[in-house]
Amino acid sequence: MSLIADDSALMATTKSLCETLVSQQAFKDLHGNVETFLGNDEARLQYQSVHESGEALNNKQRSGVELSEAEIGEFEQAREQLLQNDTVTNFMEAQKELQTVQQAISKYVGLTLELGRVPTEEDFAAASGGEGGCCGGGGGGGEGGCCSN
Repeated sequence: MSLIADDSALMATTKSLCETLVSQQAFKDLHGNVETFLGNDEARLQYQSVHESGEALNNKQRSGVELSEAEIGEFEQAREQLLQNDTVTNFMEAQKELQTVQQAISKYVGLTLELGRVPTEEDFAAASGGEGGCCGGGGGGGEGGCCSN
């Protein structure tokens, strides 16, 4: 029997983890903030515009072109206005928190697969070069650490 067959204990436990995750009020609040943002065309366009402007300035700078004070000022002003939009800041905070949850679960499962057992706190510290948490230090980058998946 495959570990990932639909009727396996592993998949049942994974589904249970997902059910536990979505039943948490904090998750519902975060997901609600994402949905609110996605449903707000004005906020999405403002976010996209600032993001694209930042990328354009970064690309320009990487190609060796010096940025003018006016360009930098315009970007900073647009960024400040963006950060005054609660829908956008709630979305950004939710996105960051959801990514943190995903990374924590991935670290735990990745290290379990690597070690062949449930990892301990010491395993996480060792995998990260003593930084605390699997990806805080030397465990990633394709060196066989838990973040090389």
